[in-house]
Amino acid sequence: MRLADFDFDLPRELIAQHPAAERSASRLLSVDAPASRLADRQFRDLAELVGPGDVIVLNDTRVINARLFGVKSTGGQVEVLIERLLDAHSVLAQVRASKPPRAGSALRLVGGITARVVGREGDFHRLRFEAGADLSEYLARHGSVPLPPYIEHVPDQTDAARYQTVYARHPGAVAAPTAGLHFDQVLLTRLRQRGVAIVYLTLHVGAGTFQPVRADDVKEHAMHSEWFNVPEETVAAIRTAKRRGAQVLAVGTTTLRALESAAAGGELRAGYGETKLFILPGYRFQVVERLLTNFHLPKSTLFMLVCAFGGMDLMRAAYRHAVEQRYRFFSYGDAMLIERRAQA
Repeated sequence: MRLADFDFDLPRELIAQHPAAERSASRLLSVDAPASRLADRQFRDLAELVGPGDVIVLNDTRVINARLFGVKSTGGQVEVLIERLLDAHSVLAQVRASKPPRAGSALRLVGGITARVVGREGDFHRLRFEAGADLSEYLARHGSVPLPPYIEHVPDQTDAARYQTVYARHPGAVAAPTAGLHFDQVLLTRLRQRGVAIVYLTLHVGAGTFQPVRADDVKEHAMHSEWFNVPEETVAAIRTAKRRGAQVLAVGTTTLRALESAAAGGELRAGYGETKLFILPGYRFQVVERLLTNFHLPKSTLFMLVCAFGGMDLMRAAYRHAVEQRYRFFSYGDAMLIERRAQA
């Protein structure tokens, strides 16, 4: 598989710059892979598209204010995008500057705090913030919402609220699990009243989710590691659904990757872990029958994942249909519900 196999034409004006007026007011493209059928729906229709006993799995990670600005000791401007919180005082981060900072150098960041460059790990720098600083409090006060690079406006109060799911609980993500942004409490209540089990896991989405695939042979691409936790109650709910012949719906590619990583040994197990799972066409899914996801970038690992889930030909057709019907793309865009293709 070559990188060009996952390219498609996307008019720039279809990249959503702002969220819909209401969370659940987005459109929903229903993709029935076994029947090779597409249907244009509204996101609120989701309550009619799942049945009693089905399980919906949500990623309850919470986005932190991960973008910081400041200056190097030499006076040059610097932008820091945190990839991961390592401990109370240390982070792994992308550092954008005219010249990469050297180990041992100091960064003077907004709010008057100093972070020292400990060293480099691949594309990221390890930074240690000065002793006594409460990193969580500091980020809440001085950090900016880490909107993805294709959203071009300066983050405002609307972004602070809407680039976060209504069920976000565990801080640590530096990008939102965007399929979950469509849910509001009214829809979640309707789903529960319908007899749908709603359960959670946590995967802290990293900035690496936006890293481009540079290798022409896509199998040579290396995924960044992300931390996840699948609770025992989530595993129990999925096992119950499987026994009863009900379906498991993963909300977002992060949820799907966490579940499939937790089942890598052949059986879904609860617990913590790190995942670099890169899902390409030919992958055999263990846990998930349905995937709710947004529309993804051309040549991205996320588009490769949905091609694996729904089939390359059908997903190409679905994306062409979405462009023709003027669906809104990417983080603040519309959604797609995919019924998994048949597996041999």
